[in-house]
Amino acid sequence: MNEILSLAAGNLLSPIILSFALGLAAALARSELTIPEAVAKGMSIYLLFAIGFKGGASVAAHGLDASLLLSLGAGVILSFALPLLAFALLRVMTRLSVLDAAAVAGHYGSISIVTFVATTSVLADRGIAAEGYMVAVAAAMEAPAILSALWLVSRGGTGPKIEGDLWREILLNGSIVLLVGAFAIGWATGEHGLAEIAPFIVSPFKGVLCLFLLDMGLVAGRGLRGARKALTGGLLGFGLLMPVLGGLAGLVMALGLGLSTGGAVLMMALAASASYIAVPAAMRVALPEARPSIYLTLSLGVTFPFNLTLGIPLYVALGQLATGG
Repeated sequence: MNEILSLAAGNLLSPIILSFALGLAAALARSELTIPEAVAKGMSIYLLFAIGFKGGASVAAHGLDASLLLSLGAGVILSFALPLLAFALLRVMTRLSVLDAAAVAGHYGSISIVTFVATTSVLADRGIAAEGYMVAVAAAMEAPAILSALWLVSRGGTGPKIEGDLWREILLNGSIVLLVGAFAIGWATGEHGLAEIAPFIVSPFKGVLCLFLLDMGLVAGRGLRGARKALTGGLLGFGLLMPVLGGLAGLVMALGLGLSTGGAVLMMALAASASYIAVPAAMRVALPEARPSIYLTLSLGVTFPFNLTLGIPLYVALGQLATGG
């Protein structure tokens, strides 16, 4: 417990977390501070490209083997299964309708790429190595949870059909295309390609991440302000409990795969996070009647801050304890 608290204290004083805290505080105080939408989108593109490219270059150095394929399969299984657990918890802990509960549950099988990036940064600061192909696992976990959410709604025969527009939203979502595409470029060009553009995607990375998290703090704070009445005690409890349960499921998978300490921590962070990009976009198409004030505020305003401040230190400590790293 002391180790977790020590990690949390150190994490809270990092520029990344403090940038998020600044944005959150500014929004809650109704400050006029804003990040232009075009700038925020540009930073998102940069981060996705950088993390995808570096992951692809790492796989090129590592080589394609059974451990990569098994990890991809484990990620897909987690992404399909975690919404089922989330849905069951929501039906017990809250009074959400089946539609809203399914929409929320879908967010908790998909991933937050920023939580993944922040965890990668914490591991690097502590000198803990991780498998480079975990970024491919992150990409694989984006979409299956959406299908689980739709199945939860349609099992009674009243849900939407998965038609062309929805398939395009799921498979050609911009974040998935960019992450997978950058991964492929990094894989094709390898360490030589990474060395060529390292001044662009390595050195500025943390600075851009700080500014991006400042914007995320602003978005989360405004969401919390606008949805205060909708967030019941049961929903708040779910938003804090579900990432811990997801993280433990990720740890079990990581141990079964024999991942390194860093790989186990990243698998936990992926399973513990909640989407606020790919899944909301799909839900707008597939389940337009579901309430964004619930699913977006829970994923971005509750689970995301929890993971950044307390979750990541918890996952690092548990990963080290479980793997002996």
